[in-house]
Amino acid sequence: MSLRTGVNIENIRYFEKVGLLPSPPRTEGGHRSYGVEHERTLAFIRRGRELGFTPNEVRALLELRRPGKATCREGQGIARHHLDRVRAKIADLSRLERLLAETIEQCPGGAAPGCPVLDMIDPAE
Repeated sequence: MSLRTGVNIENIRYFEKVGLLPSPPRTEGGHRSYGVEHERTLAFIRRGRELGFTPNEVRALLELRRPGKATCREGQGIARHHLDRVRAKIADLSRLERLLAETIEQCPGGAAPGCPVLDMIDPAE
């Protein structure tokens, strides 16, 4: 299953443990016997996590994926909330980028005493 889906075994076991992936039936020898629906669910989980959805959001989206449960409004709400978080992270990274670029520009380089980069990290210096 791990090779077919690109999800490592530890993650598959974790997804089973937290209830994102239903536990598969076992063979007489005790091995897990995954079916097509397990594979589809695991691919859905993997893709949702790649897109940055939290495990709880993936759980909610999985619930919406069930027959007769899906409503676009609910899926859209989850995605909008996630988009707000993504935009906030982008804004934070943009501020960080400006701060780093400005600090690097202030640095004379060479053997000059004092370093704006070090001062940025430890202002007590």
